[in-house]
Amino acid sequence: MTAPEAVVVAIDGGGSKTDVMLVDASGAILGRTRGPGASPQTVGMEKGLGVFEQLVIEVVEQAGLPATRPYGTHLAAYLAGADLPSEEEELSRELTARGWAQSTVVGNDTFAMLRAGTTDGVGVAVVCGAGINCVGVAEDGRVHRFPALGKISGDWGGGFQLGSEALWWAVRAADGRGPKTELLPAVVNHFGAKDVFEVVERLHFNSLPRAVIHELSPVLFQVAAAGDEVAAGVVKQLTDEVSCLVATTLRKLGMTEEAPVIVLGGGVMTGASRDVIDVIERQCVEVAPRAEVRVVDIAPVVGAALLGLDAIGASATAKSRLRMSSVPASVVGENPDSLVNGRAPSEPDSVGERAEGLGAS
Repeated sequence: MTAPEAVVVAIDGGGSKTDVMLVDASGAILGRTRGPGASPQTVGMEKGLGVFEQLVIEVVEQAGLPATRPYGTHLAAYLAGADLPSEEEELSRELTARGWAQSTVVGNDTFAMLRAGTTDGVGVAVVCGAGINCVGVAEDGRVHRFPALGKISGDWGGGFQLGSEALWWAVRAADGRGPKTELLPAVVNHFGAKDVFEVVERLHFNSLPRAVIHELSPVLFQVAAAGDEVAAGVVKQLTDEVSCLVATTLRKLGMTEEAPVIVLGGGVMTGASRDVIDVIERQCVEVAPRAEVRVVDIAPVVGAALLGLDAIGASATAKSRLRMSSVPASVVGENPDSLVNGRAPSEPDSVGERAEGLGAS
């Protein structure tokens, strides 16, 4: 049985932000906060864990809990940069040593998105935000995943990649190496520059940080939707890549004859038009005719908290309460009610056991 005082410390450590949430066994949110991106893979282990610790202490103070460790029963940490088993093992050791909770599970943040979009953590999830990743979990617990280390591990996609493509085509249109495209004026206007070469020069001399290239992703989609062939070609490459990730995962797990849930999340997917999602859905259904595609505009930290509630044996009522809690946009993004395709999935009493420990080291 779950003790009334049981508390889950949930961390979603993304590349651009870190969300921390404290949830009790009834599904009530006791505290929540957001900080900067602090993936240990990017900023280093000590700095990354320092950011996590600061945010954990902040939510503990919000909740009015004692400032003595452990702060909770279970730590569910789902992190960008936990891409390889060795990375998960190292992060698990480091987080366990901090003593924030009695037990600790560390996994890639894509598992949190999968749990956020399903009632049992079974299915396939593609997260397309700054980068792109995909995981699949079968009914029997088998897992298929990708290293997701960028081009060196065969990846293509994500907001930075799309923005880079938009800039690349704009430059080539300007200097004559490529076809004409409306990406050229769109990129120039986005940065308020006199021409695209000013944008390139500002990036080169760091007066524009490289991170702003990500901002061109929605610009690309807008230009493509207006009928530009070059931009549409890049969007097609993305839809093909997302569908390829899903199809490969379904085949590897032998799920093509089942009715798998396919979760699409991350800022690129939630910001994509219905037409773009429809293309992905059609391609997925060609591989698994009974598949259900869901666009999930739920913060991954909610998925991390749900995995934590699974781990402590919380009730379906508690999980539903968490889903339906009104979480401020500062934590979950634009949709404050944490819905999947406009509705919150119910949490049947039999759900949870299969998801426990997914992505754990």
